[in-house]
Amino acid sequence: MDILHLVDRLEELINHSRSIPFTRNVIIDEDRMLDLIDQMRVAIPEEVKKSQQILAQKDRVIAQAKEEAERTVNIAKEKSDKLTDRDSIVQDARKKASQLEAEATVRIKSTRTEADEYVAETLTNLEIALERVLNQVRNGIYILEEEHKLKEDPPQEEPQEDQE
Repeated sequence: MDILHLVDRLEELINHSRSIPFTRNVIIDEDRMLDLIDQMRVAIPEEVKKSQQILAQKDRVIAQAKEEAERTVNIAKEKSDKLTDRDSIVQDARKKASQLEAEATVRIKSTRTEADEYVAETLTNLEIALERVLNQVRNGIYILEEEHKLKEDPPQEEPQEDQE
């Protein structure tokens, strides 16, 4: 299940809970909240797995770019070797090989940069989602602790004087 959906459900649970008059506290259905927290515990590892898959995908893209660059360089060298008979043709071939090598290097850098940006953005989004979940969980714990304190030591009402 999507972690953001679970966060929304937790927020909805808190928003629809009965409030305690004259406080910012609410009464939360403990079973529903604990169920949501359990679901979050299951969902968070899934989000981590997704980020690991993204990192692996980045490594594959970089490896493919390197292979392509090596193939391009090897093709250029083969063409260059075949043209060694003529001086002007050899010079042209060397220029072309250098160009191909430079283009391959640019493509590698570009692909690596794009992959790094994609991974950074995905990990940043994951970090934000996890921070939201953590804040929601902390708020839920705080509210439960406050309710527990109120149950143990309820506020005493002051006696009212009769007004005539």
